Amino acid sequence: MKALYFDGTKIALRDDYPEPKSGEALVKVKLAGICGTDLEMIRGYMSYDGVLGHEFVGVVEKSDNPNLVGKRVVGEINAGCGKCNYCTTGLERHCPNRTVLGILKRDGAFAEYLVLPEKNLHVIPDSISDRQAVFVEPLAAAFEINEQLRIEPNQKIAIIGDGRLAQLIARVLRLNNSHITCFGRHQNKLQMLQKIGIDTKTQITSADEHQFDIVVEATGRESGFSDTMRLVKPRGVIVLKSTMASKNKLDFAPAIINEITIVGSRCGPFRPAINALASGLVLVDDLISAVYPISDYQKAFEEAAKSENLKILLEP
Repeated sequence: MKALYFDGTKIALRDDYPEPKSGEALVKVKLAGICGTDLEMIRGYMSYDGVLGHEFVGVVEKSDNPNLVGKRVVGEINAGCGKCNYCTTGLERHCPNRTVLGILKRDGAFAEYLVLPEKNLHVIPDSISDRQAVFVEPLAAAFEINEQLRIEPNQKIAIIGDGRLAQLIARVLRLNNSHITCFGRHQNKLQMLQKIGIDTKTQITSADEHQFDIVVEATGRESGFSDTMRLVKPRGVIVLKSTMASKNKLDFAPAIINEITIVGSRCGPFRPAINALASGLVLVDDLISAVYPISDYQKAFEEAAKSENLKILLEP
């Protein structure tokens, strides 16, 4: 099959990559999204080799569950061992023996086919298009913030970043909160946020410092953490969303002095994300910058790395 293989240093398109034969559900990929984590992995995050890609929509071709065959699906990316204490207590995504689609010991979605356990798959309703369905995984990551925190309607929230994930986080948090300010660098992206009622700024001023109850870091840059420390109130909460190949030390002293709660936030629940797309509560079509065939992968990755673009999709 065709697949984009990453050998740890570079990506190349292979026409002879082995079709997966793991005994799990076989999914023919229709569309896959390039995200910030994919770009960071090319720079060395996770020390991975294999097929990248974890945001996808596809059609089940083979499964032990006949009700899944022929269905259009998206998939949760963590597959635990099913036996350890983490798995048996509902923390499968933290299983020490897990595989992660396109990230850890499991080939991903930048290929004609992928495999996942049947329990990881979610059938997509007809009201959600293929292009919208690709956003289920990152949108679920945005909904994870609501799972982790009890956010009051009157709390002031700051989002650092204006890219792919920051856009989704803003659209999710605004469902229940109107006191949101996004700090970004790109006027075209900030204008998109303004259209949905989000206040935006291009710089942190002295009037902004230590004024926010909750600050969400979604920049993908090492400077993002220091920006959150400037914005968060004493005894406030910082939510860290970026995954990056950082080699520099971060200064946690201000967090200790100001008694800041730091929350790491990664994958999230798929059902709220699917429901939000199906009902139109969260719109994502304007976040798609371009769609490329897998044969144009070099151009696709170049465009995905440009700051002015948002979501780039690949069509295997």
